[in-house]
Amino acid sequence: MSTQEPRGGYRENEPRRNAQGRTRNRGQAGPRKYSQAAPGQRKRQADPARLVAFKVLREVSGSDAYANLVLPKLIREYQLDRRDAGFATELAYGALRGQGFYDAILSTLVDRPLTELDPAILDALRLGAHQLLAMRVPKHAALDETVSLARAQIGAGPSGLINAVLRRVSAQEVEAWTKQLSDAASSESERLSIKHSHPDWIVRALRGALIAHGRDAAEIEALLQADNLAPLVNLVALPGLGELSGALELGAEPGTLVPDSATYKHGDVARVPGVKEGTVRVQDAGSQVMARTLANVQLPESGEDRYWLDLCAGPGGKAALLGAIAVERDARLTANEPTAHRARLVANSLDAVPHDYWMVTEEDGRTFGGEDYAGDYDRIMVDAPCSGLGALRRRPESRWRKAPRDIPELTALQGELLDAAFNAVRVGGVIGFVTCSPHQAETRLVVEDFLKRHEDAVLLDTAAAVSDVVYADAPAAGHALAEGSTVQLWPHIHGTDAMFMAILSKKA
Repeated sequence: MSTQEPRGGYRENEPRRNAQGRTRNRGQAGPRKYSQAAPGQRKRQADPARLVAFKVLREVSGSDAYANLVLPKLIREYQLDRRDAGFATELAYGALRGQGFYDAILSTLVDRPLTELDPAILDALRLGAHQLLAMRVPKHAALDETVSLARAQIGAGPSGLINAVLRRVSAQEVEAWTKQLSDAASSESERLSIKHSHPDWIVRALRGALIAHGRDAAEIEALLQADNLAPLVNLVALPGLGELSGALELGAEPGTLVPDSATYKHGDVARVPGVKEGTVRVQDAGSQVMARTLANVQLPESGEDRYWLDLCAGPGGKAALLGAIAVERDARLTANEPTAHRARLVANSLDAVPHDYWMVTEEDGRTFGGEDYAGDYDRIMVDAPCSGLGALRRRPESRWRKAPRDIPELTALQGELLDAAFNAVRVGGVIGFVTCSPHQAETRLVVEDFLKRHEDAVLLDTAAAVSDVVYADAPAAGHALAEGSTVQLWPHIHGTDAMFMAILSKKA
């Protein structure tokens, strides 16, 4: 038997309580030593991963930044390893996605409107709530680390408020909070809005979109749930330039929707062969479908097929895929992006494609409606600016920045860009009208209004064109409209962003 003295300073068979019945100090032999620091100064260091997540939320709420742009820079700045980077990502994105739900809880625990709280305090509360209710973090660690973060970044005074509020958050599990808030909701859309952390108007818009595109309104809860799942990293190999064998060797899995694609979930995607060179790209499978469909659709009438236009090309993902296909077809791509910094992103995206086959322009897309461009192009992609309601899982902060009043201005611009493309396409050429939104005002209604304005326009069978580029067992996505059909992809059905497409043509 070991003769080593047991830890804690007492020996075997020695009583652990003194004559007064008090428990003896287990931490050491001899008198207990107390910290000389004031309670608010005992720990003022923030855990690096939590600090990165907090700074992301501060940039998003304080500077209208985008989390997907801020987070990678901060991960590099603080030199987080793979494990801590993953924790910071889940914490930041999860708090942003769940903001509506967490704010509904916090509003029952704070004695003033949340808008009157210091924004930094509110961000810290959201981070703490997400750890307590949605992550596998022990409650004591979530509380202690969030309070330490607050002490270091906000101050000792606010940290006391944060500690008190988060202790009340931790008093119930997420299921109990959900039931309490749902029971208090005044309508079904409000209940879903709180439970799934989407603004009420978006819940109603998405339900209407399901109906407009021929689906059951009862799918709304599955759609909202899918919006709150972290999307997989989707890869595409540029045709004739890249290959996915290196990615598959690193554990990527072949895509299930479209050929020459893969999903990757094994850490830093920059390690995948071809990514740094630009021949293998990160791109949502829905975007891959749209680009491949436009390039593949049979032109309704004869004529050359050499001049292609991506009218709204930034940041360049679809342009890169179209450019690579254009090389194989001996076609030439013009990638247009009116904003200078986004035009640079387009050029960077196309850099791996032989430069003789593409050019980048910086025109307002509506200028292509002028006589100088009439009938110049055989294929045109109009990936129009939109609300982005189809990409809420990728841009979690965007759901809190959009408002119903944004839609009319966007739909007017979409119609103008579509008119410009119709001027620029030749007779017998095709236009792919695409939005990353299922909102019926940005999809079906734009197409219907366009067809009313142009008697020489025709809607093609877009569903059939899409079925030609996806796997045979892919879920159906088409819906009849006028004499043709449109396509709407869904996160809960196809595992993609909610992307819409209509293939249009100009007849003689």
